Amino acid sequence: TYENLNTMVQAGMNGMTMPRRYGGLNLPVTVYTAANEIVSTGDAGFENIWSLQDCIETLFCFGNEEQRQKYIPRVCAGETMSMDLTEPDAGSDLQSVMLKATYDEENLCWRLNGSKRFITNGDSDIHLVLARSEAGTRDGRGLSMFIYDKRDGGVDVRRIENKLGIHGSPTCELVYKNAKCELCGDRKLGLIKYVMSLMNGARLGIAAQSVGLSQAAYDEAVAYARDRKQFGRAIIEFPAVAEMISNIKAKLDAGRALLYQTARYVDIYKALEDIARERKLTPEERAEMKKFSKLADAFTPLAKGMNSEYANQNGYDCIQVHGGSGFMLEYACQRIYRDARITSIYEGTTQLQTVAAIRYVTNGFYSSVIEDYAQMPVAAEVEPVKARVAAMAGKFNTCVTLVKEAGNQELHDLCARHLYEMAADVIMCYLLMQNASKAPEIFARSLQVFANHAEAEVAKHATLVEHMSVDQLGNYRQA
Repeated sequence: TYENLNTMVQAGMNGMTMPRRYGGLNLPVTVYTAANEIVSTGDAGFENIWSLQDCIETLFCFGNEEQRQKYIPRVCAGETMSMDLTEPDAGSDLQSVMLKATYDEENLCWRLNGSKRFITNGDSDIHLVLARSEAGTRDGRGLSMFIYDKRDGGVDVRRIENKLGIHGSPTCELVYKNAKCELCGDRKLGLIKYVMSLMNGARLGIAAQSVGLSQAAYDEAVAYARDRKQFGRAIIEFPAVAEMISNIKAKLDAGRALLYQTARYVDIYKALEDIARERKLTPEERAEMKKFSKLADAFTPLAKGMNSEYANQNGYDCIQVHGGSGFMLEYACQRIYRDARITSIYEGTTQLQTVAAIRYVTNGFYSSVIEDYAQMPVAAEVEPVKARVAAMAGKFNTCVTLVKEAGNQELHDLCARHLYEMAADVIMCYLLMQNASKAPEIFARSLQVFANHAEAEVAKHATLVEHMSVDQLGNYRQA
């Protein structure tokens, strides 16, 4: 890991999205996302450490100029970062964070006391820490964001977790003992504003990590299936094996299309935010920034949730292609499978991605995006698929209407994941259609395979939603 970190520093691959005045490369998020994916294909554990440089985006956006000049050049020079959010009693429910932040009047600084758990790269040089600054509060409005510098001391690594995967990335339990820190931004906005921004960037990073793992799974599966011979021929020639590999590739290409469309939306609104720091935006520019910010917010949970699920599925199928050899530690597929498992858990489980996305289902936003995509021209060879996808979109809209008309929150919550996946499947089909129209030699086969997969998935989800009723809810309760 240290060797890899040094190599990346020597290659100048730190602070990729930061302005040049701080020593960064000033590259778009889309380019950084591509680099993230490539690194993850090689080693998803190391990618975790390297990609945490993205935390500096939050400091750049919400810190003051003195903090920018103090910390950003250090990250661009290769120092590492972490985001210290989770606690033993505050995992997904971050408003329950109780790490205490108090102001030291004598030394004119803030102090942190308490503990954090499951902190990726917890012994990093620079930490962004969510802590409770408002005494007597117990909700998100009492939380602020702080910057802790390892040079100041006061934080001990109490434990390094023994994990299933991503072994190249230390996951730590931290103890803060009167640790000196700086307030980042304004008090009481730590969770409701800064962490939301931080998490969206992290979720895009996990989507890229997931695509990288899917690429690794595909590479390993193809290489083994071409080399392994049974019954006198390579196993890749058997339809049962070829189908598994084709599905891995189709999910990889569809998920990647969703990932880079999301990154593009992020780049557009961030570019306008940068312009707004220099001058007042025109009404047209403000409207455009609002539009692409909403698109980025809507697409990020789709990209993170679907790609992390695909990474898990593709890692599973990669082992299956290897047969008994896949169960042996000598082959890379077992590491890919273990590394992939965390992607649908950290930075918000797939269930929480559904929570983040569901309002865009019920308020019609995804449907309007799908309608816009449907108007985009495609190559003549793709038109038959376009007609099938239009039918899928119709099923999605019908199911949304059914759930809304039921007027029951529990039924709404139970059907949410199904509606979420239907929306994602339709959107990925439209994105793949655009890719296949422009580069059929690369994407035409994946489009056909993914359309078959998506059509079956949409039908499955539609069947469940159409047959779900308030009377059945009791069958699903486990309490």
